[in-house]
Amino acid sequence: MENNSKKFPYALDLAASLLAMALLLGFMYATETVLVPLLFAILIAISLYPMARLFERLRLGKATAAILSVIVAIAVLYVIGWFIVHQSIIIGKDATAITDKVMSVLERAQRWTEESFGIQRSALMDQLRDQGNKMMSNAGMMASATFGSIGNILAGAVLVPLFAFFLLYYRDFFREFFFKAFKSVPQSKVHETLNKIYYVVQSYLLGLVTVMGIVAILNTVGLMVMGIEYAWFFGTLASLLMLLPYIGIAIGSILPALFALAVKDSAWYAVGVIAWFQVVQFLEGNVITPNIVGSKVSINPLMAIIAILLGGMLFGLSGLILALPLTATIKVIFDAIPSMQAFGFLIGEPEKEHLKINATQELLIKWGVVRKPKMEKKVKIDVEIDSNNPTAPTKVHYKEIHESEINPYEELPNKGEGKDAQDND
Repeated sequence: MENNSKKFPYALDLAASLLAMALLLGFMYATETVLVPLLFAILIAISLYPMARLFERLRLGKATAAILSVIVAIAVLYVIGWFIVHQSIIIGKDATAITDKVMSVLERAQRWTEESFGIQRSALMDQLRDQGNKMMSNAGMMASATFGSIGNILAGAVLVPLFAFFLLYYRDFFREFFFKAFKSVPQSKVHETLNKIYYVVQSYLLGLVTVMGIVAILNTVGLMVMGIEYAWFFGTLASLLMLLPYIGIAIGSILPALFALAVKDSAWYAVGVIAWFQVVQFLEGNVITPNIVGSKVSINPLMAIIAILLGGMLFGLSGLILALPLTATIKVIFDAIPSMQAFGFLIGEPEKEHLKINATQELLIKWGVVRKPKMEKKVKIDVEIDSNNPTAPTKVHYKEIHESEINPYEELPNKGEGKDAQDND
């Protein structure tokens, strides 16, 4: 009976937590139209906060500083969008020549398929025609989804700057809300948690922009070396796709590879483009991002991938972009709540002690599962005597051997056996 009374409250608490999480996810999914622009506005407001503070130091007023900061952000995004559209128009002027080369490549591919696998061109064309008919049958659904996406984009273009302005302008008002909402928690703890969320998110955003700049340069240099036209456009576009973690650069390599396949005489150029972009992605994941962002945003890769998949399921493309900063924020909140610290630990990066070969042994000893063995020492002594030169000094070498380092689970011999072993040695 006592065991049941102890287990039941924990099971009830766990069930309540899971139910609350399910209701929260359902609420987020139902309010996606408003919630997604709000989350993007929070990220933009955090990134614009230093600029707003700079304008406020110039005595421009809080409202004016917030408006100017949002206008600067809009101008930057407009320049990036204009660059992409302008370059796309320039590339589109050569669309006829590019199309002819693409058709010649497809012609060669058809001949190679027919010679290698014996697939007749008519059969291949029939399959392509069937796929085309299926696509046309779904044209209505695709059109409605496209117009729906355009509507969401236009709504976000209006709501995000508006939300960002009010978040900057009312930031102290919102901070006091958190003080009132968590009266039972020490106010210094609430203040510290809010500051840590700001620091983590801002570090992620600043690091992401810096890494995107470096990746854009590396991509462009590689494309220039291979003689690919519009290198700056393709290199920058691939770096912007880093907003999609882990897969952005790989997706960004497809367009320049197809372009190289169309305009170059050899398919090896396309292979070279994909290979170089994979090298850049490896450098970004293992060298550039760890050294720039470092441990400021400590999320282990497994949890990051799970968060990205869940974000994509919940909010689609926007969820892929929002997944990591939201996960970093959730980790800060979990670390601040004693009952959720274990989950914050699970999201974070493993420490070096967890990656050692004997990590299991040390972990069991640390948590008292296995008793730490007593240190039994043996000393091995080697004596070197030069018999030809009696006056030469005698060299003595010794080494301490700790048996517990060999096998800490092994039962140590009792004192009598240890003495006998030392006598025999």
